Amino acid sequence: MKTIPEKISVLNIRVNNLTMDELLSKLDQGMVVTPNIDHFIKLQKDKIFYHTYQQADYTLLDSRVVYYMLRLFGCPIKGVIPGSDLLPAFCRYHRDNPDIKIFLLGSMNGIAHQAMTRINEKAKRAMVVDACSPSRGFDTQKAECRSIVEKINRSGANVLVVGVGAPKQELWLAKHLPETPNIKIAMALGATIDFEAGFRRRPHRYIQKVGMEWFFRFLSEPGRLWKRYFVDDVPFFWLFLKQRAGVYRNPFDHSALARTNKMTNPGNSEIKTSKPVEHKKIKIQDLH
Repeated sequence: MKTIPEKISVLNIRVNNLTMDELLSKLDQGMVVTPNIDHFIKLQKDKIFYHTYQQADYTLLDSRVVYYMLRLFGCPIKGVIPGSDLLPAFCRYHRDNPDIKIFLLGSMNGIAHQAMTRINEKAKRAMVVDACSPSRGFDTQKAECRSIVEKINRSGANVLVVGVGAPKQELWLAKHLPETPNIKIAMALGATIDFEAGFRRRPHRYIQKVGMEWFFRFLSEPGRLWKRYFVDDVPFFWLFLKQRAGVYRNPFDHSALARTNKMTNPGNSEIKTSKPVEHKKIKIQDLH
């Protein structure tokens, strides 16, 4: 009987091979990131973003397109865990757990508080204890970041959800999480706060299941998303095929022999992996 790998290599990132139920049963601390195709492309170019990903405790695949590609080549990946599914599932799982207290950071003015209200109505308790919608360039404003950190610490929250887009949300967490000692779980979840607020809507479950949610989002915001989906993200498919052929190279690993190993054929039902490159925990400011 073939063993199912705990982690699976997708280009230069290793994703946790978990179902939603498995994740929720073990997620009691740590930093969570949810890579999609756009993230994988950024992770080929942005060294700071790449090293930030190495600090995450849970890296959860947030792309059904990538999921189906992995399955096509015989990889036994259990499923996808989109950030927009994770937060509502997390809230349902902990609905009767008074120890879980959430802080929402993200979206436009007033949207995070609207999400807070809706989540608390569903939970029938004050599960989300506070929320904040920062300014557009808040991550470069020391005073605003200090104010946000103080607000998080005053709130009594032990779960922090940040939704300000990648790589901003991951970089902000990596830099400021040490300043929030009460936070046990930190999740970078993109547009999830917008969805919870009802500010944006998701497509029917069937469209999500067949991997076409990205196209639904494109139709909703073509001016913002056309370049991402039809220009920026297209190289992913070539890189994925290079990995399949065993010739993909991690751009941030300069060893002449280092390669992200190829996937086996469908009959082998797993991805071969060489000894992974060790990454020490680093301070983001050390990379600038």
